[in-house]
Amino acid sequence: MAELTPKQSHEHKSHQMGLHKEQLAGRTQQVYFSPEEEEAFVYPDASIVDFDKHAEFDAVNLETTAINRRIRELMTEGYGDITVHNPLAKHSLGVGILGRLRLCFEGSLGYFGCGLIDGPNIHIKGRVGWSCAENMLSGTVVIEKNAGSSFGAALRGGDLVCRGDVGGRTAIDMKGGTILIGGSTGAFSGFMMQRGRVVVLGNAGKNLGDSIYDGIIYVGGHIESLGVDCVPSEMTELDVAWVTRKLQLYGLEAPNGVKNLQKIVSGKRLWNYDNLEPAEKKIVL
Repeated sequence: MAELTPKQSHEHKSHQMGLHKEQLAGRTQQVYFSPEEEEAFVYPDASIVDFDKHAEFDAVNLETTAINRRIRELMTEGYGDITVHNPLAKHSLGVGILGRLRLCFEGSLGYFGCGLIDGPNIHIKGRVGWSCAENMLSGTVVIEKNAGSSFGAALRGGDLVCRGDVGGRTAIDMKGGTILIGGSTGAFSGFMMQRGRVVVLGNAGKNLGDSIYDGIIYVGGHIESLGVDCVPSEMTELDVAWVTRKLQLYGLEAPNGVKNLQKIVSGKRLWNYDNLEPAEKKIVL
């Protein structure tokens, strides 16, 4: 790794914090926080909130920026339980919340709702548009009705729950966490999935798990087709126990029983794609 000049090092706080000292090799990941440092568990500007302190406001005449600003203002005032009335399917609501919070939207959200969050517990009593909870790091998001395409794109942690149906490309590029779907999912769900678990209690569209690298997909209904390098596997007792516990947390049930879910995993033929012979690459593609 190239050395930085004193001036460059001073300009980049990440270097001052020692975040670039680990030598990476193979598939290891860079360590950003030390569990021994108490301040590592919260963001420097995170608000300390009281979950017993409730606030609510009507968003009917507010634009997206004003709604998100009001949520943050209430958090700085110590409110840990916030209800937003009449979100009216506006886009990019509830994004970038980096702390603990109970947040309820009394209605539907538009595109990119609740993205880039780390910690809040969000309840949406309507529908959501495309790319809900994109790049979510931790917390929970529960949607009572349906969701659009790219649901949970690049999800990294936490629980993302939709009690209804979701669109195509759900869990695309998923890197961790859990997605629970009470209904069915569209085509190319789990595309290029890297980690995490997806539970679909209904049907799955075409090319499920296409180019999946790792992770697990459970499906309760009919699978239209599997994608490249996506193969069936056997349900184990650990699978049954884990799925049962997760579904119970959110009041969901597998129509035909958890034991009868289909388990889908990576065939791992793409792990060493560059080493394949030309004829083998044609088979994979």
